Amino acid sequence: MVFSIRLLNLSRGYATRPGGSRLKPTLSLDQFIQRARVLSLYRTILRGTKRIADPATRAESRKYARDEFDRHRSVSDASQIKYLLSRGKTEWEGMERYIDGM
Repeated sequence: MVFSIRLLNLSRGYATRPGGSRLKPTLSLDQFIQRARVLSLYRTILRGTKRIADPATRAESRKYARDEFDRHRSVSDASQIKYLLSRGKTEWEGMERYIDGM
């Protein structure tokens, strides 16, 4: 009898409300578009590094890109994100010219 009461108390735990939402805050349209642009640049860089012949240089380039994106992950100011995107595109274009010249 005692076991069935404990089991009943444990089974009722599913109906309790969780402490908070596990979902991330909703993005505004501008934030959503900027996020898409950032992800697009990141994917472009990763795809472009596939053309680097030397495996060590390829890995180092990918690590550098990943570290730069991680370093600026917490930036939320729209103008700062635009600046970082512009700077990232410029750096990548310079790197692409170097890769194509190899």
